[in-house]
Amino acid sequence: MPVQPIKFYQTGSFVVGNRLLDPEQRTVQASTARTNALDSGHRACQGCGEALGARYALDAAMRAAGNQLIAVNATGCLEVFSTPYPETSWRLPWLHSVFGNTPAVATGVAAAMKAKGRTDVRVVGQGGDGGTVDIGFACLSGMFERNDDVLYICYDNEAYMNTGVQRSGATPPAARTATTPAVGSEPGNVFGQGKDVPQIAMAHEIPYVATATVADLHDLEYKVHRAMQFRGARYLHILVPCPLGWGSASRDTIRIARLAHESGIFPVFEAEHGEVVASSKIRKQVPVEEYLRLQSRYAHLFGEHPATDVVARIQARADRNIRRYGLLED
Repeated sequence: MPVQPIKFYQTGSFVVGNRLLDPEQRTVQASTARTNALDSGHRACQGCGEALGARYALDAAMRAAGNQLIAVNATGCLEVFSTPYPETSWRLPWLHSVFGNTPAVATGVAAAMKAKGRTDVRVVGQGGDGGTVDIGFACLSGMFERNDDVLYICYDNEAYMNTGVQRSGATPPAARTATTPAVGSEPGNVFGQGKDVPQIAMAHEIPYVATATVADLHDLEYKVHRAMQFRGARYLHILVPCPLGWGSASRDTIRIARLAHESGIFPVFEAEHGEVVASSKIRKQVPVEEYLRLQSRYAHLFGEHPATDVVARIQARADRNIRRYGLLED
């Protein structure tokens, strides 16, 4: 990844740390010219990864588009906590669509801008994993197939958090949700279900596909900027831990996102036209247990009778990601 890593001595706020980076590597948030596309006053939970991810992603997209940007938002946590009627925390043209048609609405907005000759106005569609991986999946696939000029961002918190933490197609194996309780011979979500949407997007051979986490916000901003350099369909999948749904401490959101990458559970990479072109390397892989133990949705794996066989299966999935995307440094 062409992002200058932050050294261990670069601590403190992002602004302070950025002063030790080359100017072109400084985060959008360090600039007084940032747009604050998602402003203060929203009602996200403490430690919400989605609010953090959306703020950085949209501000980066605004800078890349010269502030000529329209956002289309699916129903879900991001929409609910940012726009409780009649209030809004958005400071850009923003549309709320229903749960399942955000890619189609974003496509229509892009088509309207093209018809008006406004090639300078760019369009972002965004939603959670429920509205992306499940309910809006057909519209998203259609957007990819037509190669519509839209950047679609999925904020993946791995369940339907807004409606009570129900399982989604992005819920990982063995995770407890309201609809996959920790009971029975195989508690939690079953293995082998769900969808790997970044891989599906790559199969459509669209111009750009990438994954990111809120643990590396410089990398997230870079990928938004990179995506905005392309025309056509683009897809960005961001892991955004949810303290409420995952049963984790609010202070651990960034730590958990980092462990997801360092364990191999969540591979961070870029692809262009169906081919992986770069991946974020892991200096030393950590056991998945370090990631799992911080979340009560996996507490049933570490009780009086630890489910070592289930943890081993999760470890095997992480190891496969390491091999598939070449995540370990040489």
